[in-house]
Amino acid sequence: MPMRNPDVECLDLEERSQLQLERLQSTLNRAYKNVPFYRNQLAEHHVDPLQIENLSDLAEVPFTDRRHFSEHYPYGLFAVPLRDVVRIHTARGTSLNPVVSGYTKQDLAVWREMVARALVAAGVSGLDILQIHLDVGLTNWGREYKDGAEAIEASVIPLTILPPEKQLMILKDYRTSVLVTTASAAAELMDLLFQSNLNPNELALKTLVLVGEAPTREMAGQLEERLHVRTWAHYGLSEVPGPALAFECDERAGLHLSEDHFLAEVIDPGRGVAVRDGEPGELVLTTLTTRAFPLIRYRTGDKVRLIEGLCPCGRTLRRMEWLRERTDETVVIRGVKVHHQQIRTFLRRILGHEPQMVRFQVCETRRRDHLVVWLGVDESIFSDEIKEMEQTSLRLGSELAVELGVPVRIQFREPRSFEPGMPLDRIEDLR
Repeated sequence: MPMRNPDVECLDLEERSQLQLERLQSTLNRAYKNVPFYRNQLAEHHVDPLQIENLSDLAEVPFTDRRHFSEHYPYGLFAVPLRDVVRIHTARGTSLNPVVSGYTKQDLAVWREMVARALVAAGVSGLDILQIHLDVGLTNWGREYKDGAEAIEASVIPLTILPPEKQLMILKDYRTSVLVTTASAAAELMDLLFQSNLNPNELALKTLVLVGEAPTREMAGQLEERLHVRTWAHYGLSEVPGPALAFECDERAGLHLSEDHFLAEVIDPGRGVAVRDGEPGELVLTTLTTRAFPLIRYRTGDKVRLIEGLCPCGRTLRRMEWLRERTDETVVIRGVKVHHQQIRTFLRRILGHEPQMVRFQVCETRRRDHLVVWLGVDESIFSDEIKEMEQTSLRLGSELAVELGVPVRIQFREPRSFEPGMPLDRIEDLR
C-alpha cells in the first residue's frame, strides 16, 4: 500500500523553496507560451517570466480571479491541446458561463496522489471501507476521493446522491469506517442517527473527513463526542482544480499545504499585498505541477492564517488555519460556493426580466443549510390561484437547486416586506 513519501513531505525548507522556484518558472513559461490571457496579463504589467528569479518575484505577477473563468469560457485558459485533455469538469461560475477545467493524464495522477496523501495522514488504509456523501454541487470531488482512496487500496462506496436516510442505512449496513462529507451533512446524519434510536456503537465508523467548508472546533468536537469518531479537515477549491490540497495531520495543529504542487500566498484582500507572517488574509494559490489548467496567483476568497514554525509530525509542509469567514461576497452552503450574481442571473433567465424586489438568505433548519430567496410579487408572477403560486414557487426552487447544487426555497413576498435599507445585493448568512 502506498504510504506518505517523507522525501516529499519532509523536504528541507531550502530544498523545497528551490523545487518550488523551478516548478514556478516552468509553469509561468508554459502559461505565457500557451495561454493568450496570461501572456497578455504579463505583458500589460511588464512582467517577463524569464525575470522571475526568486519566489518573492511572484508578487509582480497580476492576480487571476473567478470572473476570468467565465470570460474565457470554455477552453480559453487551457494550456494544452484538447487531444491531451482526458477529463473535463464544470463548476458554477458567477455568470451564465460555468467554470470549465481540464486535466491531462498526468494531472489526474497528481490529484490522486494528493488525495491519497491526505487520506493516509488521516489514518485511512487498505483495511477501511470509505463512503462518500456530498451534495450535487461537489460531485467532481466525489470522483477525486474515489480515485485517491482506491490508490491506497481502501474499499470505496462511490458518491451517489441519496437522501440522508439512505446514506445512514448504507453507513450502518455496509460497515463504513471512513465517511467523506461536509460538516453540515455530518451533523445532519448525526441527528438522524439519534432520532432513529440508533447507538453510534452499532456503527463501524471511526473517521470523518470533513471537506468543502471550514468546520468549527465546536462542531468537530460535538461530532467526535457523539459519534465516537475522529474528524479530519481537508481544504480544496470547489471551482478548480480539486480537493485535499491542504490537510490535517495527527497533530491537528493546522492544515498542511501540498507545497510541492502549490505555491501559497496570503494577502490583504483590500490592498492586494502580502500580510505579515501569522496574520489572517486571503489565500492566493499558484499551481506548480498542473499542466492542462494552470492557475497563476488565483484569489480564492478563502480567509486563512499561515502558522509559523514546524509541525511536530515531522512534515515540513507549511500549515494554515482555515477560517470560516470569506474575503468576498461568496457564501459557502454545504461546501458549495454561491454568489448572489449567480442567483440573479438565473432568475433573469427564467423570469425573462430582472426582479426588482429580491433578497437572499442562508438559513439552517434541523442542521440542514439551505438558500432562501425572497421574491416580491408583481404582475409578472401574480396569480389569483394560491395553488398556482405554490407550484411556481416549487418549480423555481427546484430549478435553482439544480443550477446551484444546494437546497433552495423560494418565498413570494408582498412589496411592503422589502423595507428601505434591506440588503438586496448580497447573501445574508443567518446560520
